[in-house]
Amino acid sequence: MVYFVGAGSGAKDLMTVRGAKLLSQADVIIYAGSLVNPALLEYAKPDAQIHNSAKMTLELVIQGMKQAEEKGLMTVRLHTGDSSIYGAVREQFDALDQAGIPYEVCPGVSSFCAAAAALNAEYTLPGLSQTVIISRMAGRTPVPDKENLASLASHQASMVLFLSAGLLEETQRELLKGGYLPDTPAAIVYKASWPDEQLHHCTVATLAQTAREQGISNLALILVGSFLGDGYSRSKLYDPAFSTGFRMASEP
Repeated sequence: MVYFVGAGSGAKDLMTVRGAKLLSQADVIIYAGSLVNPALLEYAKPDAQIHNSAKMTLELVIQGMKQAEEKGLMTVRLHTGDSSIYGAVREQFDALDQAGIPYEVCPGVSSFCAAAAALNAEYTLPGLSQTVIISRMAGRTPVPDKENLASLASHQASMVLFLSAGLLEETQRELLKGGYLPDTPAAIVYKASWPDEQLHHCTVATLAQTAREQGISNLALILVGSFLGDGYSRSKLYDPAFSTGFRMASEP
């Protein structure tokens, strides 16, 4: 059996209870060494076989899973954050389906959640934004034409950009081209929830400059939108003049 486990955003204690339990039971662990906090491997049992997938191809990863399955061993494929976001898991699922190997997914806490937590921010503020766009700047890995960053920026929604910290000149240019004003609040969150986490508030117009000044070119999320500012409307859910299925309005 293969378990795909989300490692969480970085901090060892932000892994789910289920994920930690599976990791402690695994005979074979294949972890994304370029992004997963190595402290999580402390959950592994002493005799577990541990492989760093940063040095492996998809074919080698699947081969390792097949060999473990043939020996009746349990495998945990440990992905950063939640594996459903930039986890490259679908291709692994398809390969395992073809090989007749059963698997199960254990979700994790994505770094975009940890980034908001670190900033004490809420992506979906009434009157400002009720939509969160998760995307990336096109680089060595392209994005579909209809999802180009300028087009997404035109919605003026709350935005979280993965895998873009090394392309901030281009990112900044596309965000402005799409309609974000230069003074739109933004933030660079480096290694959210890790011990060496860094938070840098800036604006869309100063994203690239801020990253250069702080020496950040990878392992960071870019957050953009008015949700990082101060103006918003009060939630209707807790407004005394608003009735819900659990209480009647107490004021006209």
